[in-house]
Amino acid sequence: MKRVYISGPMTGFADFNFPAFNAEAARLRAMGLDVVNPAELNPEPGATWEQCMRKDIAALMTCDTLALLPRWELSDGANLELHIAHRVGICIVNASDIVQCQAEELAA
Repeated sequence: MKRVYISGPMTGFADFNFPAFNAEAARLRAMGLDVVNPAELNPEPGATWEQCMRKDIAALMTCDTLALLPRWELSDGANLELHIAHRVGICIVNASDIVQCQAEELAA
C-alpha cells in the first residue's frame, strides 16, 4: 500500500490546524489509504518548528504521495515539504482531489 503524507499550514492557525489535518487523515484512511499525519507526529505544543520539521521530513521520506491541504502556500513548512517531494519524485496532489477511485489506485 502506498503512503500519503498530509501537508498544510499549522503555524498561526487555531489549534495548529490540527482539526483540518485530523479530518483529512480520517477521510483518506476511510478510503483505505495508509496516511502519515503531522498532527499525530507532533502533538506536543512546546516543540520548536525545527524539531517538528525534522520529524515531518523523515516521515515524508517514507511516503509515495504528498497531499496538500487548502492554504498550504501560506506555510513555510508545507512549502519546504513540497520542494523536497518534488525533488525526490514523490507524487504531489491536492488532498481534496483524492477520491475513492484514486485512493484505490494509490492503495494498489
